[in-house]
Amino acid sequence: MASDAGPVPTFGSSHDGDHPDRVDEWERLRDRFITPPDQRPASSARGQHHQALISSDVVRTIEFYQGLLEFPLTELFENRDYDGSTHFFFDIGNGNALAFFDFPGLGLEEYAEVLGGHHHLAISVEPDNWDRLKAKLEGAGVDTFLVGETSLYFAGPDGERLELINDPLGEMYGQKVL
Repeated sequence: MASDAGPVPTFGSSHDGDHPDRVDEWERLRDRFITPPDQRPASSARGQHHQALISSDVVRTIEFYQGLLEFPLTELFENRDYDGSTHFFFDIGNGNALAFFDFPGLGLEEYAEVLGGHHHLAISVEPDNWDRLKAKLEGAGVDTFLVGETSLYFAGPDGERLELINDPLGEMYGQKVL
């Protein structure tokens, strides 16, 4: 079920663009902005309600996310912001949803990375599920890009960048981030 919506976005490597040494800058930013956990105030947010992406084909999107990635479709109705547009939701665990809109007749362009735009969505899965989903994606002909032993990057049916990560929620490569 490889994407047929156009060219698949590529993912970064040490071979593209300018890669300056920014270790000192990051240390200054951490010192300036990160509050120690025992002094950090609670967030004003309750959590991610949903992230909405755009679908060019509702059936293909459902087959990819529910059929291939095993994220159950939970609801589907008309988008309140655009007459005739479908708004549909997938359960991605932990009370979080991934939503899609289709915009028939709007003439949208293919995926393009832009400043302020969506780069990728990382979804945590248990290691056993990660191995199984990796095999399913590869078996379906979806191009994947492995980083270490924890992150599998790939593109969805409309070029949206995704990552399946087998690190627990709140951790990244063994480092606590929440």
